[in-house]
Amino acid sequence: MEKQKVRFEFVTFTGERQEVEGMTGETVMQVAYDNGVEGVAAECGGSMSCGTCHVFLDEASFDRIDAPSEGEVDMLDIVASERRPTSRLSCQIKLEENFAGAKVMIPELQY
Repeated sequence: MEKQKVRFEFVTFTGERQEVEGMTGETVMQVAYDNGVEGVAAECGGSMSCGTCHVFLDEASFDRIDAPSEGEVDMLDIVASERRPTSRLSCQIKLEENFAGAKVMIPELQY
């Protein structure tokens, strides 16, 4: 399957917006790192063992993607910022075409 470009937007807790582009199969965390997005610490490098890549998705995007795994749900219990109904670990969101246009909000704290 040919990889496709997926455009979406990061929004900081102060409201600053940064539109980015990744390729299908990459994770939201990888795209944040590749584009110098601040606030996605990702201390464990994507191994789902630290919770420092916590983000909030807009409801429509959250509903369009696969549900979080049981392990991700458990890890979300220990994140530093408040957990919301649309909380996800950005290392666990693989880009698919249906993620285009998503808004990924970065919480104020990751530690």
